[in-house]
Amino acid sequence: MTTSLPSIRLKNSWRSSHPWIFQKLVEKPSQKPKPGTIVEVRDVDGEWIGRGFYNGHSRIAVRVLETDPRVSVDAAWFADRIARAVALRRDILKLDQVSNAWRAVHAEGDGLSGLVVDRYDDLLVVEFFSAGMFRHREWVYSALRDQFPGARFYSLADEHVQKQESFDFHGNEPVEPAIISEYGVRFRADPTSAHKTGFFADQRENRQWLAQQLTGKRVLDLCCNTGGFGICAKVHGAEEVTGVDIDEAVIDIAKANARLNAVKLKFVQADIFPYLRDLAARGDRYDAVILDPAKMTRDRDQVINALKKYLDMNKLALGVVKPGGLFATFSCTGLVSEEQFLDMLRRAAYFSGRTLQVLKVAGAGADHPFLAHVQESRYLKAVFCRVLD
Repeated sequence: MTTSLPSIRLKNSWRSSHPWIFQKLVEKPSQKPKPGTIVEVRDVDGEWIGRGFYNGHSRIAVRVLETDPRVSVDAAWFADRIARAVALRRDILKLDQVSNAWRAVHAEGDGLSGLVVDRYDDLLVVEFFSAGMFRHREWVYSALRDQFPGARFYSLADEHVQKQESFDFHGNEPVEPAIISEYGVRFRADPTSAHKTGFFADQRENRQWLAQQLTGKRVLDLCCNTGGFGICAKVHGAEEVTGVDIDEAVIDIAKANARLNAVKLKFVQADIFPYLRDLAARGDRYDAVILDPAKMTRDRDQVINALKKYLDMNKLALGVVKPGGLFATFSCTGLVSEEQFLDMLRRAAYFSGRTLQVLKVAGAGADHPFLAHVQESRYLKAVFCRVLD
């Protein structure tokens, strides 16, 4: 039984099962705990709600971790929760059979609000999204060592997260990249590069499914990043693949990944907007076009602008797909819902004069679970279409 924890009281009764409690609902304590302190949470009537992280500097004032009053939130609790998360991937999803790269912890989806862990062979990339997880990081590392003996660690926290959550992360020692494999295709995962965590494991099943449709096809991979979709397509027998990205650093990584798989692709460093306009003007068309841009916004006030950008790039991309060709389009902007993304795609098809037959709507791999009552962990939208005319 946990004792002597600071107590936080809410301004009203609490009937929600969501782990986030926002600042406006929390009474300011007379003695403010440090950001990330584990606290007891009670409602306005003194009824016990749970235990979790408190952060008086964050919009999310409380992140509830445990709702059983008999269970302490301590090192053993972290060890148990992380063991459960890893067991889902290994024992139930059996991901080791297809890859040595998968998400080991997916924040709220695994009951670990504010923590994401990606596994790349022997390298664990630990990303902190809350002051609480950062404050108790040694418990996190210890639990991960139990599950991955001998693992190397690389940790990160975005600057905007550090500012919002009021903690300072001063960086890591450099680490050697890991060589990972998914469905037999190899990639170099380097979190110290321009690429955020080293590699996007969330698209693993989407890459595999799409690549199987592209044998003998001429493929354009827009916002190709480190080459994931394009290289998978080429390994699976695509006739020709062109990858386009504005970032020279990720193009260099993509070229290295192509060499790792002994396949030849064409990579172009370019802004996709003028690049696509030039292709359309020349009448150049592809059997398949893939569009996987970076996250557009983290600001709710900018969602409309993000949708406008998606609309513009999808219209242009549709303009270079052959009649009867395939179009795969993605959004990793969590604030854009699946409904909004599909409506944007409908409008893009209308304005570009194309008819789209949606073949499949998907998301991230099963190692990125979300709870039905906490859909904030759901972010990736994947739509696979045929362009009929």
